[in-house]
Amino acid sequence: MPGKEKLAVLPLRGVLVFPYMVLHLDVGRERSISAIEHSMGEDNRIVLMAQKDSKKSEPTESDLHQVGTEARIKQMIKLPGGTLRILVEGLNRVKILNYVSGEQFLEAEAAFVEDDQTKTPEIEAQMRSVLEQFEQYIKINQKVPPETLSSVSDIEEPGRFTDVIASHLTMKIEQKQELLEAIEIEGRLEKLNEILSREMEIQEIERKINLRVRKQMEKTQKEYYLREQMKAIQKELGEKDERMAEAEEYREKVAEAKLPDEVEEKALKEIDRLEKMPPAAAEGTVIRTYLDWLLELPWGSETDDCLDLDVAEDILDEDHYGLKNVKERIIEYLAVRQLANELKGPILCLIGPPGVGKTSLAKSVARAMERNFVRISLGGVRDEAEIRGHRRTYIGALPGRIIQGMREAKSRNPVFLMDEIDKMSTDFRGDPSSALLEVLDPEQNHTFSDHYVEVPFDLSQVMFITTGNTSFNIPQALRDRMELIHIPGYTEEDKVEIARQYLIPKQIKENGLTDKNLELSEGAVRRIIREYTREAGVRNLERSISAICRKVAREVVKERYNKVKLNRQNLQKYLGVPRYRYGSAEKQDEIGVATGLAWTESGGDLLSIEVTLMKGKGKMTLTGQLGEIMQESAKAAMSYIRSRAETLQLKENFYEEVDIHIHVPEGAIPKDGPSAGIAMATALASAFTRIPIRKDVTMTGEITLRGRVLPVGGVKEKMLAAHRAGIKTMVMPAENRRDLSDIPQNVRRKVEVKLVEHMDEVLEMALTELVSKSDKEEHRPEHAVREDDLDLPANGQDSSIRH
Repeated sequence: MPGKEKLAVLPLRGVLVFPYMVLHLDVGRERSISAIEHSMGEDNRIVLMAQKDSKKSEPTESDLHQVGTEARIKQMIKLPGGTLRILVEGLNRVKILNYVSGEQFLEAEAAFVEDDQTKTPEIEAQMRSVLEQFEQYIKINQKVPPETLSSVSDIEEPGRFTDVIASHLTMKIEQKQELLEAIEIEGRLEKLNEILSREMEIQEIERKINLRVRKQMEKTQKEYYLREQMKAIQKELGEKDERMAEAEEYREKVAEAKLPDEVEEKALKEIDRLEKMPPAAAEGTVIRTYLDWLLELPWGSETDDCLDLDVAEDILDEDHYGLKNVKERIIEYLAVRQLANELKGPILCLIGPPGVGKTSLAKSVARAMERNFVRISLGGVRDEAEIRGHRRTYIGALPGRIIQGMREAKSRNPVFLMDEIDKMSTDFRGDPSSALLEVLDPEQNHTFSDHYVEVPFDLSQVMFITTGNTSFNIPQALRDRMELIHIPGYTEEDKVEIARQYLIPKQIKENGLTDKNLELSEGAVRRIIREYTREAGVRNLERSISAICRKVAREVVKERYNKVKLNRQNLQKYLGVPRYRYGSAEKQDEIGVATGLAWTESGGDLLSIEVTLMKGKGKMTLTGQLGEIMQESAKAAMSYIRSRAETLQLKENFYEEVDIHIHVPEGAIPKDGPSAGIAMATALASAFTRIPIRKDVTMTGEITLRGRVLPVGGVKEKMLAAHRAGIKTMVMPAENRRDLSDIPQNVRRKVEVKLVEHMDEVLEMALTELVSKSDKEEHRPEHAVREDDLDLPANGQDSSIRH
């Protein structure tokens, strides 16, 4: 029908109608129903336009394509709910020229597009190619009936030919719209050819996939059928198949293992699952691994303890020198075991500096009790699953370190060492220290639950020994469950004995020497301890002895000497220049320099506190990487000095004319804690009064604003440090009197301890002169701090205030 005409428009969602195509459409939108009713009142003709976006329920003019199909409504049926079902037949392509505004439905002025039905040789060739491909498409695709091919073959008009074939293809709406908008016959045939080629390729791939899947299914069914036949034959012959034999073997192992009832029930249940699984099932491997773990754990096997106290004492003394508290605790446990058969294993925590023998002591405990020994390191552990294991749902899941250690121990009552318990950390994967609460709680660990094992395991007979360098890094809840035993650093006498009894014989043997090759005098050992090592333990001492043995071994091999005698004089030839200065106390009495004491993870150490004064306005500077608590101690010390200005013969505003600089050397090392309070106050008093501090006095204690001296920790380590440095007098809080019982007698004899309760007592002992009102005129000018006392250079820069 040539020309143009105004017709109602029916928007279509998800469907497109080609010319010559007959199709049922269900219509429910009000405007679409109005358009159909209008067309039925006219000549049953309507324009079918595909929507660009099928999700829009109320499309406007811009939401529709420009090319559509003129169609005739051949039938209309009203359905329940107000919906219409119409049968339409496509007539011609139409192109929308413009839309006519209508409130009830869309109406547009449409131009009809007539197809050129001329058949050129090129068009004929393309039609034959399309027909051949369509024939192959019908053979592969079962959805298109075979008689369609004969009806299409009879069509001579090229336009109708392309539209009929396109209506039978499975394509996207966008591809159908492209064909509908292809006005030129040659272009339409070429596009149809491309679509058919692509569809054929996809159909072929689908066919191959389906064939492969079908073959696999047939193979699986065949294997199943053959296995069922094999089972029947084996049953007739009285034989067992591989799976049944494996399950039977596991059942025999379970019966021999004498597992607890709950564990046995779980194991038999898993064996039943394994027996019913196909051999190639991936979960079968998981179940086998799980059963192996269950059967290898020591559910009932345990070793007999050696309860002979004398033998145990001899073994502990043979392996370690000193460590009285730990040895006594082990002997006490064995004594109680003799009296009470049922006793839960103790949970000990050995706290001490590196190198004092915490780890090796745990091995000696196991040897003394004749128990198996197992060790795990907790340093750097930050995942809860390291302790409790992973659930079996995860690929490659394994039990936690506790259960792994118990399998390694092969008994339910080993000595279990958890090394570096203070080095654990926390992240998003959980808190391992919280997981250890159950392990190290005697009231809970008899039913320890590992995520992998899934059944309770009894840890109550295990002797747990944990080690760490400091206790404050261990969470309070975990620390509360353990019996803390502090192992202090060794004294010089201890180290000499350890070297003589243990280290020298060990290193001589390890380096292939004999007693005839090397003789190390006591004086040489003491010099190594004093000038080549500075530690609480003996690791560096052992390294130094090892270095000497290696050099002696080289000389023996070169036949220079058969025997080497080392003493204090020739030691430097083998170890080089001394690394440390023994007795690092001050060489002379100095103003503003006090010797304090510090406690570190490596033991005690001396701490020099220097105070210098400069012209200024009362500003206080603190340097040396001092922590917040130490800075507060310095401020408290300064407040005390200001409050005692009259006693110290200082004028009221003495602090307003100077700037104060407090420095603690070795600035690269962070320092914190309140125990340097009295040392800071003494240094400040010395700097302001210009009275030197005695070089042979060291001190430790916390100071209050009223001048009271409060107790501090680490007394033994600090006193050992003072002894190492050659200090003669140590000032400490009176409330620390109880800690003196831990100090070795040889150290007590060489270091005089002065117990004080108030800062005034400290100043009387530490300063070389007494400060009082009576001797004001004899020792002090009118006021303590004067410009000439500060010894400042002309340019105002600071200079040394040392006496």
